Amino acid sequence: MFDPIKIGLVSISDRASSGVYEDKGIPALQEWLTSALENPITFSTKLIADEKPLIEAALITLSDVERCDLVLTTGGTGPARRDVTPEATLAIAHKEMPGFGEQMRQISLNFVPTAILSRQVAVIRNKTLIINLPGQPKSIKETLEGLRDEAGSPTVHGIFAAVPYCVDLIGGGYIETRETVCKAFRPKNAIRPRT
Repeated sequence: MFDPIKIGLVSISDRASSGVYEDKGIPALQEWLTSALENPITFSTKLIADEKPLIEAALITLSDVERCDLVLTTGGTGPARRDVTPEATLAIAHKEMPGFGEQMRQISLNFVPTAILSRQVAVIRNKTLIINLPGQPKSIKETLEGLRDEAGSPTVHGIFAAVPYCVDLIGGGYIETRETVCKAFRPKNAIRPRT
């Protein structure tokens, strides 16, 4: 049996949070995570405006109060004046994990040269890994899952391959992935036998 885990999802958008259009970030994340993970998942979701204090408060609540193992944000990572998700994320961080942002930009550069304008970051706060993801559902899937060739073999690893082991190392829940979607990497001594 697989451990239950708690995942916080935060969609950051002025227009979606005010009802101008429907949020697509949280549904895309829930769909991908449900297909990719073996664990029973409890989701805690928040749809908020691009306001640094709101973002900071949401991330602190999900880490400190709700004790999420993982928090994924979507939106607010571009260069526009209102895009403040990375600043808010870094402001509440205990440690920065720069490799996640580097890999997300590398994946997106396979599709658009403007990927270098993305400012996604990942951090640790207490026992919670917090990752800023792109805003578009297609980009969310690509950065989490990675890229595959025509035969279905991975050509570029998605960032989620490293997420379960990172969560292990910081004392969070044991996340088990479905290898058909995303094969998590752990050293042999960190793999728990399936029961």
